[in-house]
Amino acid sequence: MADLPANPMSIELSVTHRMLWWQTVDEDDLPEHWHVSADVWNLDVCRPEHRHVGDFSLAVADLNSDRNLLDSIELGEWALEFIAETVIDLAEGTLVPELDEQISEGLPRMVILRRFELAAAWRGYGLAAPLTAAALGRFSTTARLAVCRLSPADFLDGCADRVSAELTCLRLGALLERIGFYLWRGVYVVDLRDPALTDASFEPLERWGPYNDPGQ
Repeated sequence: MADLPANPMSIELSVTHRMLWWQTVDEDDLPEHWHVSADVWNLDVCRPEHRHVGDFSLAVADLNSDRNLLDSIELGEWALEFIAETVIDLAEGTLVPELDEQISEGLPRMVILRRFELAAAWRGYGLAAPLTAAALGRFSTTARLAVCRLSPADFLDGCADRVSAELTCLRLGALLERIGFYLWRGVYVVDLRDPALTDASFEPLERWGPYNDPGQ
């Protein structure tokens, strides 16, 4: 705890939806663009330079035949294209039957986890998994599932070589699996009502919760 910038229990999540000012809800880009920012706003417990903890970039897509996800994907968004073609019956606009039967009932919407990253000062303390779970949990009443596509190609710019990029993929895949994701046809999938998403917060609560000595 001594090396952490602040007690993780002081981290707050801010959830924002991005769209052009002149668009109406019906005209919003598909998928919807969402951002979750993790920060410590109480500067009495955290130095200003370490206030920002992490970022989570999300997209939310409707699953119905009237709004085809592929039609709205920008050219070059190959990860979203792969996800759409893998998990969606494009003719019907719904989840493919094999996956549909594995996911709890709910609003026909899907969350796409596009990027998640912690600031350097907050890495190495086991916070990425519970914060990712908490960010996704904010959508558990408005969507059925979350998906994520990981590929070494996404990490080549930040890694020394292809092997390092592949190891990064494996590490992040293991992180997702700790909060309930499982690999389905090359896409990581989680039911947003999976108890594992809620359970992911138990370890941080036990380590840094109000009934523990933050100095230990």
